[in-house]
Amino acid sequence: MIEGINQGEIAFRLVIAFILGGLVGLERESHNKSAGFRTHILVCLGSALIMLVSIYGFTGFATNRDPFRLAAQVVSGIGFLGAGTIMREGSNVSGLTTAASLWVVSGIGLAVGAGYYYSAAITTGLSFLTLISLAYVEKRYIHRQLYQSLILVIAEIPGQIGKVGNALGKLSVTIKTLEMESLGIDNTKLQLKMLIKLPMHTRLEDVMTELVAIEGVYSIQVDD
Repeated sequence: MIEGINQGEIAFRLVIAFILGGLVGLERESHNKSAGFRTHILVCLGSALIMLVSIYGFTGFATNRDPFRLAAQVVSGIGFLGAGTIMREGSNVSGLTTAASLWVVSGIGLAVGAGYYYSAAITTGLSFLTLISLAYVEKRYIHRQLYQSLILVIAEIPGQIGKVGNALGKLSVTIKTLEMESLGIDNTKLQLKMLIKLPMHTRLEDVMTELVAIEGVYSIQVDD
């Protein structure tokens, strides 16, 4: 028995950290994220162990000790692991949510290690809610308003794509992705599939009106 805590309590806290970290990791794993089920468990377990060692591991030593010095390093050190999940492709940055979930899981582990089971459980539940339920809200009401997929059929002539780009540029619309495909046997038409990002106060109807007005644009439709 360690002074202030028995072996059973230590095992119990580590098991709780294993379960709570796994719950958050399951959601990340279901989306094939770089840091998934096992990574979140290990982070939560390690944080709980470090907190246990910080509080109970140095009892009996004659030196002045700060029980939270080791635990404080978890908060800053987890940033290195989180940074490894962040990727940048052009102007797109991905992995920020996974990095944040790792940071939260480390906090959950510290709370469990300190014996704050209720706060750790509530944080786990709210994190799970954020990653699952609020992801739908973001996609349905926020992402959908700012991002739109369009399919254009245009004349396959030099400079035509440039005209489309200039029209979107005038409205400060950003083209995130662009796919092109020739249509017809004679390849006189070109189909453009675009994912565009609208400025906050720009309506999709205004964008479509601007594009339809371009000579050589035969049709335009929203791809749901």
